[in-house]
Amino acid sequence: MLLRKMNIQVLPDHKLSSVAPLKSCNVEKKEVELILVKDQNGVQYTSSTIMPTPSTHGTPCTAEELEERETWGKKIDFLLSVIGFAVDLANVWRFPYLCYKNGGGAFLIPYILFLVIAGMPLFYMELALGQYNREGAATVWKICPVFKGVGYTVIIIALYVGFYYNVIIAWSLYYLFSSMTSELPWLHCGNAWNSPNCTDPKLLNGSFLGNGTSYAKYKMTPAAEFYERGVLHLHESRGIQDLGMPRWELVLCLVAVVFLLYFSLWKGVKSSGKVVYITATMPYVVLFVLLIRGITLPGAMDGIRAYLHIDFKQLNDPKVWIDAATQIFYSLGAGFGVLIAFASYNKFDNNCYRDAILTSTVNCVTSFFSGFAIFSVLGYMAYKHGVRIEDVATEGAGLVFIIYPEAISTLPGSTFWAIVFFIMLLTLGIDSSMGGMEAVITGLSDDFKILKKNRKLFTFATAFGTFLVALFCITNGGIYVLTLLDNYAAGTSILFGVLIEAIGVSWFYGVDRFSEDIERMMGFKPGLYWRLCWKFVSPTFLLVRPPGGARKGWLVDWGGVEAFGMVLGVGMGG
Repeated sequence: MLLRKMNIQVLPDHKLSSVAPLKSCNVEKKEVELILVKDQNGVQYTSSTIMPTPSTHGTPCTAEELEERETWGKKIDFLLSVIGFAVDLANVWRFPYLCYKNGGGAFLIPYILFLVIAGMPLFYMELALGQYNREGAATVWKICPVFKGVGYTVIIIALYVGFYYNVIIAWSLYYLFSSMTSELPWLHCGNAWNSPNCTDPKLLNGSFLGNGTSYAKYKMTPAAEFYERGVLHLHESRGIQDLGMPRWELVLCLVAVVFLLYFSLWKGVKSSGKVVYITATMPYVVLFVLLIRGITLPGAMDGIRAYLHIDFKQLNDPKVWIDAATQIFYSLGAGFGVLIAFASYNKFDNNCYRDAILTSTVNCVTSFFSGFAIFSVLGYMAYKHGVRIEDVATEGAGLVFIIYPEAISTLPGSTFWAIVFFIMLLTLGIDSSMGGMEAVITGLSDDFKILKKNRKLFTFATAFGTFLVALFCITNGGIYVLTLLDNYAAGTSILFGVLIEAIGVSWFYGVDRFSEDIERMMGFKPGLYWRLCWKFVSPTFLLVRPPGGARKGWLVDWGGVEAFGMVLGVGMGG
C-alpha cells in the first residue's frame, strides 16, 4: 500500500476507500503526517510535519487530481467483468476447432507456452498500467506523453469492433426469439425463405461437404438456408455495392441490444459490475448443461476423442504455432483498452498480479472446457448422418448458427435446448461488448472532463453512434460490410497498437520505473521473469507473429470479400 511505503499517517474522510488519489503526486519517503480536510471547495490537505519533495515519477497534486475516482463495488465485480470480456464467442466457436485440427491435445503445448511468455505478461502489464495511473487508455500515457496517440488508436479500434460486434449479438437475439416456437424454423424446408435447393438432411445419405454447411453439390440444409436467407437475406443482394435497406426484424433486435448495453453502462462500473453477475456466469451454467446433455447422445464419445486426440507430428507445422499465438493474443483481449479501463477503477492497493493470473487462466480453461460441449454434439451429428467428424467440424458462424442449431433441432425438447444455447451466445456477446464500450467511454471521458460530468449523455451518444453504423451491417448485403470491418478493424492494427504499447512501457517509460510503480501499489516488485517478458519476450512475440488471421475465417465464406485496407494514422503526439 502506498501510505505504508511512505510511512505517512493519514486521517481520511470516511468515504475515501483507497489512497489512489495520491498516486499522481508521488513523494520521497519522509515521515509526514497528513490530515485530509474535506470542505465545500473540494479536498485540501495540510501537513503537520515536514513537507515532502516531489519525486521523479510525478508532479505535485492539484485539487482536481485529488478527486475521488469511482471504484468497483466489490472485488468480484471487477473479476467477473474482466472474465466476461475475455471469455467471448471465440472461446466457443474458434478454440475447439483449432485444437481439433492442430493435433488435439498436442495443440495445448504451444497454446500454453504462448500464454505464459506473452499473453499473461501483456495481460498483467495492462492491468497494472491502468490501476496505478487510474486513467483510461489515452490519459494513462501521462507517464510518457509521446505515446498518447497509441491510447487513441486502441480506443478507435474498440469503437470499430463495437460497430459490428453488436450485430452478431443481434443475430443471437433473433435466433432466441425464433426458437420460441413448438417447431424450430430451421427444422424443415417448408418456409417462405427456403429455395428449391433446400433438402432435408435425412434424404442426402450422408453426402457431406467439408465446410459443414451443405450436404451435396447445390444442396442446402434448412439450418443453412435459415441463416443465409431467413436471417441475412443474402440472396437479395448482389454484393457490397447492393446493400439494400436494413431488415426491420434485425433492427428491432439491434435496438434491444443497444438499450441493454446503455442501461448496463450508464452509471459506470456501479451498474455494469452488477450486470456481469448474470452475463459472466450464465455461459458457464449453460455450457455445463449442454455438456451433460451432449455426452448422453450417441456418438458423443467419438466427438470428444476426436477433440482430444494427440498428434505430436502436427507441431512440426509452423501454422500450428501461428494459430496458437494468434488465438492467445486475441482471446485475452489485450490492446482494446478494456483491461486498462477496468483496472483504473480498482482500489490502488489491489493485487492485480493475482488477478491477471486468475482471469487469464480462467479464460483459457473455459476455451478448453467449451470444446467438450461442442464436440460431443458434433460427434452426435456425425453419428446421425453417417459421416466423419471432420465433415461436420467447423468454426465461427457456421458452427453456432448452422451446425449446432441443426443438431439441437433433432433432439427431444429442441425448443428448450435452442433457447438455452442462444441465451449463452447472447450473454457471451453482451459482456464483451460492454467491455469495449466502457473502454471508449472511460478513455475519452478521462481526457475530456465535460464528458465525465455528462456520463449518461455521453454513454447514450456512444451507444447510439454504434447503432447507426451497425445499420449498414443488417441490410441484405450487410454481411459484406461486417466482413470488411472484421478484417480491417482489429487485425494488424490491434497487433501494432499492443506492440507500441509494450515498447512504450518497457523501453521508454522503463521496466524498472514500471516495477517500482507496481511495488508502490502492492508492496512487492514483479520478479525477474516478468521484467524480462515485458522488455524482451513479449515485444519480440508481437513483432515476429505473422499479422492477420485470428479474427478472419469465423464467417461463412461469402465468395472472397476483399477490399483495400486504409491505414488510419493516429498521431503519436499527445
